[in-house]
Amino acid sequence: MRKYSITVAGGGSTFTPGIVLMLLDHQDRFPIRQIKFYDNDAERQETVAKACEIYLKENAPDIVFSYTTDPETAFTDIDFVLAHIRVGKYAMRELDEKIPLKYGVVGQETCGPGGLAYGMRSIGGVIEILDYMEKYSPNAWMLNYSNPAAIVAEATRRLRPNSKILNICDMPIDLEEKMASMCGITSRKEMMVSYYGLNHFGWWSKIYDKDGNDLMPKIREHVKENGFADALSETNQHVDQSWRETFTKAKDVYALDPETIPNTYLKYYLYPDYVVEHSNPEYTRANEVMDGREKQVFGACHRIIEKGTAKDGGFEADVHASYIVDLACAIAENTRERFLLIVPNEGAVENFDRTAMVEIPCIVGSNGYERICQGSIPQFQKGLMEQQVSVEKLAVEAWIEGSYQKMWQALTLSKTVPSAGVAKQILDDLIEANKGYWPELN
Repeated sequence: MRKYSITVAGGGSTFTPGIVLMLLDHQDRFPIRQIKFYDNDAERQETVAKACEIYLKENAPDIVFSYTTDPETAFTDIDFVLAHIRVGKYAMRELDEKIPLKYGVVGQETCGPGGLAYGMRSIGGVIEILDYMEKYSPNAWMLNYSNPAAIVAEATRRLRPNSKILNICDMPIDLEEKMASMCGITSRKEMMVSYYGLNHFGWWSKIYDKDGNDLMPKIREHVKENGFADALSETNQHVDQSWRETFTKAKDVYALDPETIPNTYLKYYLYPDYVVEHSNPEYTRANEVMDGREKQVFGACHRIIEKGTAKDGGFEADVHASYIVDLACAIAENTRERFLLIVPNEGAVENFDRTAMVEIPCIVGSNGYERICQGSIPQFQKGLMEQQVSVEKLAVEAWIEGSYQKMWQALTLSKTVPSAGVAKQILDDLIEANKGYWPELN
């Protein structure tokens, strides 16, 4: 089999060691000859990279490993870029969450004002990497799971429409594993799903097992009573208390349309008052991650570096990220497997904006993806999606045009924001906080 060359963009991320372990776990179907890390924060990346280098020498010595802050070195001679960048790191995420809460508005990483702030930082970083790929490895594919994926996907559609990029999200994967568990099925891959929406803003409309049996009645019964809270999942990403509360709240989101199964992120749009009431403006999800995952992963890295061995070092594979290997294999080996991707609608949801970046099932092979049509969608979901996709489009237009007016409109239109006056106050605070990250808005 051909061996592949991978660049991990965001080499200093706490998710990077798990990505490396996941790649090694699947060498039998996706063999690797080279792994490179790329990050613009040399110090942060070096800690992660030195620990991963020790792990690779002990477990996969044939793989050539390197890390760099130089774009030409990072993006020359590669087949795939796995992109999970976080522009501004957790310090800026903390501001994304706390500034809206100051005004009694949802403070969340990808939803509402915080998601818009993060999106305005992410667009330039993803576009920059796409341009490096085009220059140094024009045949490479980017598998992008940098957040907020909806805004990033809209920006790449507008600014780099011919780039070889697939925008993906792991949240539906985690929820599908939970739904499989509800039905006594060992893997989500044994289910066939119909799904429509925007990223972090979607619904499952049909779910069957491999024999064609309808699984929706059983899943509906479970979600109605429990949400997703007590369903098992192998992923270790969504285990903190804040996530458990989100999985429980899904039963109230489900109650709005018992014919479908909702993505858990819809709670931020449908119950924003509840979310704010149950938020601590002094200690948000960003603090939870900094005190949890950040310390755990970097602590493991330091121990491995100090001991000079990764044996019992504390690294854990991100099981949910096997989705990324599945996707890379589909392209590399033309497997024609089904995935949920964020793609231009172009009629796949027939009664919705053709230019919207929708999240739907697609068939993936060596030439990219083919959409699987989802037909017409109900008025309730259509109305919500039309409002949210307008928020995302306005934010991207604000970035492209440097338009204060359009960014104010985007915030005002968000279902999480109560008025144009509050939107303006939040926007002015976000502009001040994001100096050096956002384009200048006039």
